[in-house]
Amino acid sequence: MAVSKVLVVGGGITGSVLSLALAQRGVTVDLVEISPQWFGVGHGITVQGNALKALRSVGVLDRVLEKAVPFNNMRLRQADGSLIVELATPRTGGEDLPSTTGAMRSDLQDALCDAVYAAGVQVRLGLSVTSFEQSPDHVDVSFTDGTAGRYDLVVGADGLKSQIRSLIGIETVPEPVGMSIFRVVADRPAEMDCAEVYYGGPRYKAGYSPISDTKCYAYLLDENLDASLVGPRAPLSLLRERGQGYGGTWGRILESLPDDTAVDYRWIEAVLVESPWNRGRVMIIGDAAHACPPLIAQGAAMCAEDAVVLAELVTGEGPLETALKDFMARRMPRVRKVLENSLKLAEWEIHPDTPGADPGGIMQETLAYLQAEA
Repeated sequence: MAVSKVLVVGGGITGSVLSLALAQRGVTVDLVEISPQWFGVGHGITVQGNALKALRSVGVLDRVLEKAVPFNNMRLRQADGSLIVELATPRTGGEDLPSTTGAMRSDLQDALCDAVYAAGVQVRLGLSVTSFEQSPDHVDVSFTDGTAGRYDLVVGADGLKSQIRSLIGIETVPEPVGMSIFRVVADRPAEMDCAEVYYGGPRYKAGYSPISDTKCYAYLLDENLDASLVGPRAPLSLLRERGQGYGGTWGRILESLPDDTAVDYRWIEAVLVESPWNRGRVMIIGDAAHACPPLIAQGAAMCAEDAVVLAELVTGEGPLETALKDFMARRMPRVRKVLENSLKLAEWEIHPDTPGADPGGIMQETLAYLQAEA
């Protein structure tokens, strides 16, 4: 194999799937996560079929599906709740998997965490990397707790604000796309059986997805408001104010939110690091290398695909340099397509009168493209 010992920095979806995929191929894996507690946080997540395929490949899909809500269609609605169209969603993971699944982020991450421990990965919490020194055949890493380690490969799976990206001298940084998102978890109305999106209202759009038997994930896409609001506890009163003008099930969800509802608000950012994503034996993948607006729900899928493909290639018979070049050749066209179409969709939603704008069409086109192998 090109590698026998790998350091993974970051314990989210990308780092967890990568750690599992490597360990299952016989690689010794250390995973470091800067949080002192390792568990799922955040709100709901929409997981497309190609992400489910990646989760199946590392053995966690069945557990995720025990609590998640699969569906194979979505509906577009007017702001008052009236139906525009119902669409069948392409099965990007193959005909034997749901096209889409709504899940609690905590349920997904908890399944990954348990599997990572069970696979024998050495997990170290509450620390990260301070520096490293590269040689032709290894990387010497210094950690924030004063310890050190030697690895064949170091992978930064540390997200949008990646520290590893900076440490290896990549200057590309995330940029705001011009829209923001409010997100909440709410009680799931009985009639909700798939994701639905509301167009034509006072904001860019609103929507929701079922994520468990009893809960749903609801969101509102808006212009960029005061950056001081960004964080896990934006005022519910602000969401209620900005969400006025949407009816149907979305309006009822908004009205039903209790006063202590946690409202996550953030500016949406995007980044694409041009090839290559490695500097020698240190590299970045997932959101650290490419992050797109969540408008086609492919963020988790692109990250999980990165992890599975990288593990496959670096455990082959060729040298690491060749494996990393092959990785870029497979991944770059795919993530670029998703990012460019997501940004085009964002632009159309900010400027809905753009001639030729077709949000539903570009979503279908992208998902159809993604039916090909990762």
